[in-house]
Amino acid sequence: MMKKLLYVLAAALTISVASHAQTYRFDFGSAEAAEGFQAVTSAMTYDAERGYGFEPSSAPVDVVRKKGTDLTKDFVTSTSPILFSVKLPEGNYKVTLTLGDTQGTSCTTVKSEVRRLMKESLSTGKGEVMTVTFGVNVRTPELSKGNEIKLNSRELDYGTGIVKTYTWDDKLTLQFYDSAPAVCAVEIEPAGEDVVTVFVIGDSTVTDQQGGGAWGQYLPRWFDSNVIVANHAESGMTIKGFRFGRRWDKIMESAKPGDYLLIQLGTNDEKSRGHDPMWDADDHAGDWVRTHSDPEKDYVWGLATMALEAKRHGMIPVIVSPMTKIDRRTATATELMTPYGKNARRGAELGECAFVDLWGMSRDIITALGKDALAVYADGTHTDNYGAYLFSLGIVQAIKDLGLGLSQHILPDTPAFDAKNPKPLLKDFTCPIEPRRTARRPAATSSNGQTEFGPL
Repeated sequence: MMKKLLYVLAAALTISVASHAQTYRFDFGSAEAAEGFQAVTSAMTYDAERGYGFEPSSAPVDVVRKKGTDLTKDFVTSTSPILFSVKLPEGNYKVTLTLGDTQGTSCTTVKSEVRRLMKESLSTGKGEVMTVTFGVNVRTPELSKGNEIKLNSRELDYGTGIVKTYTWDDKLTLQFYDSAPAVCAVEIEPAGEDVVTVFVIGDSTVTDQQGGGAWGQYLPRWFDSNVIVANHAESGMTIKGFRFGRRWDKIMESAKPGDYLLIQLGTNDEKSRGHDPMWDADDHAGDWVRTHSDPEKDYVWGLATMALEAKRHGMIPVIVSPMTKIDRRTATATELMTPYGKNARRGAELGECAFVDLWGMSRDIITALGKDALAVYADGTHTDNYGAYLFSLGIVQAIKDLGLGLSQHILPDTPAFDAKNPKPLLKDFTCPIEPRRTARRPAATSSNGQTEFGPL
């Protein structure tokens, strides 16, 4: 009888976790769970029916201490990244973590979904425990009236129809790692309508990269829990492609008045020959000629139109010029993106919206760093983690300089940034980078004859 009752309660919990926008409380470790929390041991691999668990690639270890409360005396840790997933409806959530070791020290870096940096090197002293809260966005490809956006081959397995990326699946995935991660508990609750969502549009230089880094996935690090970054940037995107794939429709359906829209496109808009490798060869929507934009004509008008439509929707648009490319032989900026970098400003003027000159900023950074600028980029086009970190700081500094309301939510530990004297220097860059879980795609030759890796 008791076993049957426990089974019924477990089933009810499963339905609750999987189906409703409520508060979820998980107590990590093998000791008895705190009251009101669901116990999660290291042996609980993610199960879709249960609705939560550790991803198969994780290898968490349970640790139980003699000191502490029911919530804090046990935790999970690992020498490799820990990925914990919870099945959730689409929406914005606030996540509260309890971190620390009641008999030792700890240091935990936190990322969400595809490596979005949420918290960096959170350290606790011996016996200390801390709580931190941040906001995350969970989304699926579905649109209203049964439609959905068009996912590319990096995002969707065309043979099985299974979504391949944490960005578009039906769950929230959190990642914990660092020198001594100690995760005692995870609490997840709906964020509410008072939070500000920052939607980000871009290409592979902005997207949540599976290896390396882009400024869009580092941006959440610098804001408090009242701001949630929804990075919709994707490899291969252009102004026209973003609309063709109905990604624009997804943002317009998800946004509310007062939300922000950061737009950085241009890296792929200049291409007019060949085919986007993100799409099957027989899918001619991936032909660059179909999505090419002339830098002085439809590129400018395309940016302006996005800004004006966003404003009609009650959003606050900000156009960001595309970052420069780098010549890795000389560690200097190239002129390949100059027409788009300069004309992005015209798009902002026509769209009557704020403008961030990332093109100029990236050139200043390369000049200032000299040979160390090679560490900013993973290839001739895409930033590595160091560059993503610097560029995200540059974007945040620009938001502050523009006097946008968003600046009141910048975290107090965010350093001031000067592109002509960029900090941190490479030798001082300490943001921990987890081991790569996926390999870069095979090398390809860029338009300037240099070997590149990407987009990922």
